[in-house]
Amino acid sequence: MTSEHTPEPAVAERDAPSRRPRRVRRGALAAVAAGALVALGGCAKDAPQDVFQPSGEGARRINDLQVPVFIAAGVVGVLVAIAVITVILRFRRRPGDERVPAQIHGNTVLEVGWTILPALILVCVAVPTVALVIDMADTPDEAIEVDVVGQQWWWEFTYPENGIITSGELVIPVDTDVVLNITSRDVVHSFWVPRLNGKRDAAPNRIHQLTLRAEETGEFWGQCTEFCGLSHANMRLRAVVLSQADYQTWVENQLKPAEVPEEGTSAFAGYEAFGQRCASCHSITGQPIQPADVPLVSGVAPNLTHFMSRTTFAGAMYDLKREDCAVEPELPTGTPVECLNRQDLEAWLRDPSSLKPMVPGDQRGMPTLGLTEADITALVDYLSTLK
Repeated sequence: MTSEHTPEPAVAERDAPSRRPRRVRRGALAAVAAGALVALGGCAKDAPQDVFQPSGEGARRINDLQVPVFIAAGVVGVLVAIAVITVILRFRRRPGDERVPAQIHGNTVLEVGWTILPALILVCVAVPTVALVIDMADTPDEAIEVDVVGQQWWWEFTYPENGIITSGELVIPVDTDVVLNITSRDVVHSFWVPRLNGKRDAAPNRIHQLTLRAEETGEFWGQCTEFCGLSHANMRLRAVVLSQADYQTWVENQLKPAEVPEEGTSAFAGYEAFGQRCASCHSITGQPIQPADVPLVSGVAPNLTHFMSRTTFAGAMYDLKREDCAVEPELPTGTPVECLNRQDLEAWLRDPSSLKPMVPGDQRGMPTLGLTEADITALVDYLSTLK
C-alpha cells in the first residue's frame, strides 16, 4: 500500500526538470562570482612592478607588443567561451529524451578553418615577438657597464669602469644605455625590473646581458623571479634612476673612501666591533679594519662602504629611512642620519633570521652574531657615518 505522503512517480518526474534550471543558474552565478573575484584580485592601486606602466625603452617595446596580443587573446577567449556555453545549453540532453544524436565524421570546411585560423594567429604573434627578441639582444657600443651578481638572497652591483661596489640598489642615469652583465654565485636567479625591461636569468659561470635605458627618473622595484630557495620572495632590488648631474654626484661620492670615526666616540666603538665581528664577510673600502690576510671584498656579503647612500638594507627587504621622516637627503639618493630606521636595523643585527628566513649555517644568509646591546648601538652609530 502506498503512503499518502509519498509523491507519485509522475509528480516527482514532473518536479525534477523545474529544479534543474535553478541548479544551473546557481552554478552559473557561482562561476561568475569566482571569476570576478579572480579578476579583482589582480587589481592594485599601488603596483610598483606593473608591466603595463613602462618607464624604460625595453619595457615600453615589450608593452607595445603584449597589449595587442592580450586583446586578441581576450577576444578569442570570449568567442570560444560563448561557443562552448551555447553548445552546452542548446544541445544538452533533456529528461525523457532518449534519442542518440546523429553520428557524423566531421565537417571538412570547419576542420580546415579552425586549423588554419589559429595557425595564422600564431604566426601574427610569433613573427613580431621573435623580431623583438632578436633586436633587443643587441647591446649598444657606447654604454655604462654594470656587473650584476645574484646570491642567496641579495643582489650585488659593481661598476667596473670606476670600481664602485654596492648592493640592493642599482643606480643609473636617465636616457643612457646601461648594459648589465648578469651572473650568480650559487643557484639560478632571475633579474627583473618590470618597468624598465624584461627579465634575464642569473646562472653560475655564465654571463647574460640585459640593456636598460630608463626614460624617466625615479625609483623602480625589481624582484628575483626564479625560485632560489628559502627567502626567494624576499630577494628584492631597487633601480634608482637619476638625472645626469645627480648621477655624477652619486659617482663622486661613491669614490670617496670611508672615514674613520673619532676615537672615544660610540661610532669608533662600532668601528672596532665591525672589524672584530663583521669584517670577515663585509668590507669597508679604504678602512684598515681587516686582518692582512682577509681580502677587501669578501664576495659573500654586501660592501658597506657607503651604507647610508642607500635607502634599503637586508637585500632591499627593509627601508633604511623611516616613513615618518620628511628630511631630504644631502645627496641625490640616500638616507639622512636623522631619518635612520634604527629600530629595524638594530633588530636585524640582533637576530637577522627572525626578520628574513635564511640558513646561515650553510653560509646562506647573515648569521646571528650574539652581539650585546652595547655592540648593536655602537655598530648602528658607526654604520650611520658611512655616507
